[in-house]
Amino acid sequence: MEKQNHECMQRKTPAEKVATHAGGMRMLVIILAGLIVSVALMVLAIRRLAAGDSLLPNVIFLPHANGLAGGLLLTLSLLGLTAFCILLGGLKVLAPNQAYVFTLFGQYAGTLKEPGFYFVNPFSSANAPVKAGAEAAVSLQEESKGSYKINLPSRKISLRTRTLDNRKQKVNDALGNPIIIGSVVIWHVEDPTAAVFAVENFEEYLSIQCDSTIRNIARLYPYDTMEDGTDEKTLRGSSSEICEIMQQELSERVRGAGLVIEDVRITTLAYAEEIAAAMLQRQQAVAIIAARQKIVEGAVSMVKMAIDQLGEEEIVVLDEERKAAMVSNLLVVLCGNKDAQPIVNSGSIY
Repeated sequence: MEKQNHECMQRKTPAEKVATHAGGMRMLVIILAGLIVSVALMVLAIRRLAAGDSLLPNVIFLPHANGLAGGLLLTLSLLGLTAFCILLGGLKVLAPNQAYVFTLFGQYAGTLKEPGFYFVNPFSSANAPVKAGAEAAVSLQEESKGSYKINLPSRKISLRTRTLDNRKQKVNDALGNPIIIGSVVIWHVEDPTAAVFAVENFEEYLSIQCDSTIRNIARLYPYDTMEDGTDEKTLRGSSSEICEIMQQELSERVRGAGLVIEDVRITTLAYAEEIAAAMLQRQQAVAIIAARQKIVEGAVSMVKMAIDQLGEEEIVVLDEERKAAMVSNLLVVLCGNKDAQPIVNSGSIY
């Protein structure tokens, strides 16, 4: 299914190509020179019209001999001024790790990704992800009392590495236990053309796909296992492997949108509040049992060692009944939670 979605997006996305452009600095000089010439012609035309004592409408539409040259010069200067002002819109500046995706009258016109100063067709428009609500409009941000900053929507596509802090969400693990899980995703845009044309808003698309991926992966594994010596993968014990699986699946999901997932890391992992207390008691019980097992194993080995050494060195000869009593006493002392209070027998042991 994911492969079909990727192929579908690829069919709808035009192949990336470099937009037709010229040197921005050279064109800036030409445009400035044209503006200066246009303004000079306008001043000259106004002087000719003033010398001919003719009103402007009459000179343009019904010119007489004295105002004909002034009318032509004024018309040419206005056309030149308008044309060079339009050409100013074709000047574009790109910083490192940024891109422009252009369309011309609804058709894909190319992409610019190399940093520099460019001149492109002034009628081409730069495309950016569609944003809804207040993010799409021009907004005023209050910087200090009485002063405001105008925020204009950017038409550039950032190719820099970015971080997506996925919000915490409640999911069920493989055992059905509700858990709280959150993650952070390190990503960047590799194909700006696909990022603009394949999906409506690639940032929202990535966020939704991240939520879906984490939910699907988290319910395949238990939060933790209570058994020792098992190789079963768990969300808590095998977090590195689980994160690699999340990264692979998320990369497949967003590859058609021109995005690359660099890393995925789990930032929050805990039982949900409704079962956190019960799971804590269960963990404590397992820990107590495991500790008791270690204590009993150590106590048995110490008792065995004491009896063997007493018998080998013939310090005292004990019959079976006294061995059993000694074993019982030593186990009580070694396995007890509190320090033993010895009782000294001052009489005969017989």
